[in-house]
Amino acid sequence: MKKTAIILSILSVLIFSRNSSAQTRGVGAGIIVGGPTGISAKFWISNINALDIAIGWSNGTRWERFDKNVYYYDSQSYLHINADYVWHNFDFIRTTQRLPLYYGVGLDYESGYALPTAVGVRGVIGIDWMPYNVPLDVFLEMAPVLYVAPATAMGVDASLGARFFFH
Repeated sequence: MKKTAIILSILSVLIFSRNSSAQTRGVGAGIIVGGPTGISAKFWISNINALDIAIGWSNGTRWERFDKNVYYYDSQSYLHINADYVWHNFDFIRTTQRLPLYYGVGLDYESGYALPTAVGVRGVIGIDWMPYNVPLDVFLEMAPVLYVAPATAMGVDASLGARFFFH
């Protein structure tokens, strides 16, 4: 009985110490809501760098300008894919929680019913809550987009999401 309690104690310490930094390595997958709404994945490259990818759709009405005199009104859903290379600053916000500020650059692709296929460059900034002992993160981000094709235009993506991390 005593031997079982010692083994369970050791296993508990190993499991909880492993999960305490689970969000800074491996792969996370989850949902994202906003622009876009869909699935999100995070692939850690180092302890501060990661590749963030989102695939989903965007809904609602909006005007887009893709030419000097041509405006597109979109009230339909459209496919939205973005991939960002991000850096995490764990020291920017001083708190007992892990709440890194992250920033980066990436690519944006959109295609839909009334909207011509658009490709752009994103700059992303966000905040990520990484609770201790839980392989989960919750994030809020904003990304201005400079569309470069089919014509030059500006846009802004804003999203809230959560991911579970696997090892």
